[in-house]
Amino acid sequence: MDLIHTVGELRKRLGGERSIVLVPTMGNLHAGHLALVEEANRHGACIVTSLFVNRLQFEPGGDFDRYPRTLAEDCAKLERAGCHVAFAPEERELYPEPQEILLQPPKLAEQLCGDFRPGHFQGVVTVVAKLFNIVAPHTAIFGRKDYQQLAVIRALVRQLNYPIAIVGVETVREPDGLALSSRNGYLSSGERTEAVRLNRNLRRIKEKIEAGERDFGALCSFAIKDLTDAGWKVDYVAVRHQRGLALPGPADRDLVVLAAAWLGKTRLIDNLEIRA
Repeated sequence: MDLIHTVGELRKRLGGERSIVLVPTMGNLHAGHLALVEEANRHGACIVTSLFVNRLQFEPGGDFDRYPRTLAEDCAKLERAGCHVAFAPEERELYPEPQEILLQPPKLAEQLCGDFRPGHFQGVVTVVAKLFNIVAPHTAIFGRKDYQQLAVIRALVRQLNYPIAIVGVETVREPDGLALSSRNGYLSSGERTEAVRLNRNLRRIKEKIEAGERDFGALCSFAIKDLTDAGWKVDYVAVRHQRGLALPGPADRDLVVLAAAWLGKTRLIDNLEIRA
């Protein structure tokens, strides 16, 4: 596997490739990321994984400075997973001057996480567009755990006419149901035990809806109360239509329940798709 730090070197390395798959990450890789790389190997001959902690998508007061940087360990994992190129640029390489040109995310980014993380999705679409332009992949792989982000990226590709197929990969979970996340490492042992409550509430909502319940507001309110009573600070629990994350109508059947909540100083997100 080649470890590359500059845009020029990366473009030179990829110049002869005709089947490139991009896996964008912020590093600190876990089994969920490696599942993306494994999926990428089903879609192309040259797998490029980016490892870049993108300042633009962190809100003021966020965890940019303490976000784990584990490049050596990440590269060892990527090589075992079948990655061909790891792209780990310094910040000044990807942003050689102040980034005054910022992409405007679609309206679907203005709800849910967009309500609580101002500027987050603008930072996401800006850095992903830069990576698309640098790597020129024909396919890019993203996890479904960041469900709203995946929807935003799909809109980016449609609206800017990128010739890139976007593939979403199912969330990888711990045996107790907790979605894998780099931020799980922030949890204390007691918080780690408690963290499964988020997924447990989403599974309850999914089961109720699949059994015929349509009072989505009541189901979400119950989950919010359960989390709050247990000491969580809830940003949202919401049921949306899978495509575009619109509020579901009476006849909509392809749904998703999404949640974001703080357990101590750690913000966790999760979602489950529902066929009602």
